[in-house]
Amino acid sequence: MADTFTIEIATPEKLVIRNEVTEAQIPGAEGMLGILPGHAALISEIDPGELSYKMDGQNHVLAVSKGWVEVSNNKVRVLVDACENATQIDRARAEEALRRANERLSSPKQELDMARALNAAKRAHARLAVAKNQ
Repeated sequence: MADTFTIEIATPEKLVIRNEVTEAQIPGAEGMLGILPGHAALISEIDPGELSYKMDGQNHVLAVSKGWVEVSNNKVRVLVDACENATQIDRARAEEALRRANERLSSPKQELDMARALNAAKRAHARLAVAKNQ
């Protein structure tokens, strides 16, 4: 069995990374997905959250939005709407987005799209968590 697998992370605009890694943690819709070399094939929805991977013994963390992951033949393909590392995150903007999302969720109005508000809160929370690594 191989010691590594290929991970590709892309947004609609660009390929963010394509690297050989030893493990990955991906925020699946039903919980975190731990991926190691030789993982069984799967396709899963991704929730906004922190995606991490280990490369050359170092842990790397990204904030990702909703999307999809495919695992097949020792290759992991992640397609998300947005992906940021710690240096790309504006903490003040992320804090404001979290405040707005929490405000909407705490006093919902009839026209509120609850799923959208929850995703906004998850994404802002993930962005702040990743920004702390900077």
